Amino acid sequence: MTFTEWFIFFLLLQVVHFLGTWKLYQRAGRKAWEAAIPVYNAVILMKIINRPWWWVVLMFIPIVNLIIIPVIWVETIRSFGRHSTAETFAVILTLGLYIYYVNYATENAYIVDRDLKPRTEAGEWISSVLFAVIAATIVHTYFMQPFTIPTSSLEKTLLVGDFLFVSKFHYGARVPGTAVAFPMVHDTIPGLGVKSYLNKPQIPYFRFPGFEEIERNDIVVFNWPVDTVRKFFDRSGKHYKKPVDKKSNYVKRAVGVPGDSLSVVNGYVHINGKQLELPERAKPQFSYIGKTKGQPFDPYSLYKLYDITDGFSYNPNNNAFGIQSLSDEAFERFKNHPNVATIERYVDSAGVKNPNVFPNDGKRNWNNDNLGPIYIPKKGATVDITPQSMAFYKEIIETYEGSEFGLDNTLKINGTQVLLNGQPIETYTFKQDYYWMMGDNRNNSEDSRVWGYVPANHVVGKPVFIWLSWDSNASGFDKIRWDRVFTTVKGDGEPTSFLPYFLIILVIFFGWKYFKKRREA
Repeated sequence: MTFTEWFIFFLLLQVVHFLGTWKLYQRAGRKAWEAAIPVYNAVILMKIINRPWWWVVLMFIPIVNLIIIPVIWVETIRSFGRHSTAETFAVILTLGLYIYYVNYATENAYIVDRDLKPRTEAGEWISSVLFAVIAATIVHTYFMQPFTIPTSSLEKTLLVGDFLFVSKFHYGARVPGTAVAFPMVHDTIPGLGVKSYLNKPQIPYFRFPGFEEIERNDIVVFNWPVDTVRKFFDRSGKHYKKPVDKKSNYVKRAVGVPGDSLSVVNGYVHINGKQLELPERAKPQFSYIGKTKGQPFDPYSLYKLYDITDGFSYNPNNNAFGIQSLSDEAFERFKNHPNVATIERYVDSAGVKNPNVFPNDGKRNWNNDNLGPIYIPKKGATVDITPQSMAFYKEIIETYEGSEFGLDNTLKINGTQVLLNGQPIETYTFKQDYYWMMGDNRNNSEDSRVWGYVPANHVVGKPVFIWLSWDSNASGFDKIRWDRVFTTVKGDGEPTSFLPYFLIILVIFFGWKYFKKRREA
């Protein structure tokens, strides 16, 4: 739905509200016309039901309003003496229309000093849970979201089993596009395995101002642009059309920002002709092949000594081995292992074609290790659109700046001309920024090399803090990576854990409360 369609819908709701409540406003000592003025009528209604004015704000927050509005329906009928459980269910199941019956068919007087405390213990419990969910939903949606690292694409900066807090406000919190969804879950309701949202209606894209832009080398959480799977780990082949904010969450490094010209040369990223300098904590990994001197490796020792956690194979028939992910630092140590006869980095040679590499048209001799140059689109920039360049921008024009914004864009080639919605075009001006996201684990990362650009409206947030790190390869207390608990994601040098300081603060706080309680006693 467009902003205009939402505005018309909002005005219709005001008409519905006025027709169903104007007599109730009069019974409460207000004027009938006060039920007809948008927003003002909600403020007056809060006074009638004896609730704070800021509940009005909650009514306009997507997802949160799905919780607070039914509460207001119940509070409205209870302000006029309708307390029964049957009537509570009636007003919710009729989507508030039961208020029409109370408005026209009853004569109950308005209860001026209604007791707001729930009449039963169950009611008090439900009330507490509802507002806890509301508070958590606001924090989760607009400020900070917990996130788990499920894959090894960013080893060794972020490890499988890291539990993160992702900031929504660094790059600006995005208003949820999905208007009807289960709160605080992503695309699937846990335990039930069913979709957690309705595809329609959709709220027009809007992002609050952030206090920083995405910089080159930032680690970013974003919605997987080409996601059509039901759940992140369900790649069964059945496709689902998903709203932007319900696409699977990915986390990668933004190696290319709007306006960059990017190439990958022998596995290393080049920006505007120069090799990209990664931050100190980034440790790119590559695949290696080699031969042993006749003895197999102990997998546990490889993990402990060389931090090899991902993709080791060994063939005893010819003493050959393969390592999918090894950092440069670990390689320098591992090549001197007494059992290593030969070892070399595996690289797809320049000129070898991989049809699965972006732009996926099979016309370029590109592969994961050698591709480009590719222009990273910038908002307001204009590019030439030709039959040769169309493959790079087709998804942008048809989907990211087309159907996802309610536009029915179609890009086709007619001879030597490119047609947009049947009309020939020679240039195109981008409506938003785009990014190129890659994993540090170069040979074990599904990233922009496969599916291309990440639009700005797909950006979720910035990982800022690791509050727990769980190592599934270890046992006992070693399962917790204590040196990573309470560490920041970004920074120079090795991560420093703030866990001791946190524990000291906890001890001081609870000690102060204990002695304060004793002193008062």
